[in-house]
Amino acid sequence: MTDQAYYVQKAVYERLVATPALVDLVPVANIVDDLGGLPTVFPGIILGEGQIVDEGQRIDRSVKRVYLTCHLWTAEPRLNEVKKIGGAFAAAIETSTNGGSLGGGFYLGDLRIRDVRYIRDPSGQNGHGVVTVDTLVGRA
Repeated sequence: MTDQAYYVQKAVYERLVATPALVDLVPVANIVDDLGGLPTVFPGIILGEGQIVDEGQRIDRSVKRVYLTCHLWTAEPRLNEVKKIGGAFAAAIETSTNGGSLGGGFYLGDLRIRDVRYIRDPSGQNGHGVVTVDTLVGRA
């Protein structure tokens, strides 16, 4: 059941790195699946946290809701730059065509941004944003 999260993360990564407006703000090398917490390079996007939910949409349990949490980081005390990154991130996801194969025997039924939160970092040194990507994944 956990393979869907891998393929969703891969699809999100591919959309992000293929979006010039986003990579103008965050270099491709800084979009990573890392340990989490504060990154070592800025600006950065950390991918990786996820959740798979069976919403009972099909009796054979072949459709799952997959959430991916992504953390956006900047080296500034304000939230201005991280909000620009959040906007470019959302545009990369929401302007992409939904549907199609994810690989691994899965298809993508829906892909959208569930929410974006901008949070003041306790250190006062960094801008931080949290994006939740919401997908619907089925077996091909």
